[in-house]
Amino acid sequence: MVGVQRKPGKASRFTRPEMRHMEMLLREGKDLLDPKFHQKLADDFNRAPGRVENKPIQIQQVRRWFLNRYKLHKTEDATSRSSSKEMSPDGEESLTLNVSQSSDLPEENGEKVSEEVEMEFEARSSRDTAWYDVSTFLAHRVLSSGEVEVRVRFNGFGPEEDEWVNVRKSVRERSIPMESSECWKVKEGDIVLCFREKDEAAKYFDAHVVQVERKMHDIRGCRCIFLVRYDPDQTEERVHLSRLCRRP
Repeated sequence: MVGVQRKPGKASRFTRPEMRHMEMLLREGKDLLDPKFHQKLADDFNRAPGRVENKPIQIQQVRRWFLNRYKLHKTEDATSRSSSKEMSPDGEESLTLNVSQSSDLPEENGEKVSEEVEMEFEARSSRDTAWYDVSTFLAHRVLSSGEVEVRVRFNGFGPEEDEWVNVRKSVRERSIPMESSECWKVKEGDIVLCFREKDEAAKYFDAHVVQVERKMHDIRGCRCIFLVRYDPDQTEERVHLSRLCRRP
């Protein structure tokens, strides 16, 4: 993104099993704001076989996840009473990632997201067409064309990088990191989110799988090679499964 250099290396994301486990702990009502608990949970996640090929989870990520969930419970009532025109970007009624439901992020058919569905989101920046995890939904507005836009804060970036993005075209449920046991699911023609390192920048872009070269797995996991074609500029690259995320 303009004016900001992303840190090198692959961004760490919670897997679906990790998120389900945290939701279970949240429902049990234990003391989930204890730093020692956060450290133990991060250590447990990083020792799990499914995270061998992924970047380790940091204690700050665990802490932020639970803080966001607590904040959500405090702001849900206020959010439901917010004006349908726009919420204040600086107020306490801003929406946070890892929400159970978001009354201000309608689906394409105009219906609200079910309260029972746990969702995280990613948004596409108009500045570089890359997809970034959403940290917070700050506000929303309806254009004269009827299109809905939301103002998002990207995870790891400051307010100077906030953007208005189109809900229908540039906001979606977060893509899921692929695990070695799932390589058979990737087929030629599939659309994936691929981690790309170019010109000292590391970003996620939509890409099509052009070719799959199957290889025997070893102790390191999947060794298959995937030829992908990035949607923004149609360039091609051969990558391993650890660089791919699948669409939910």
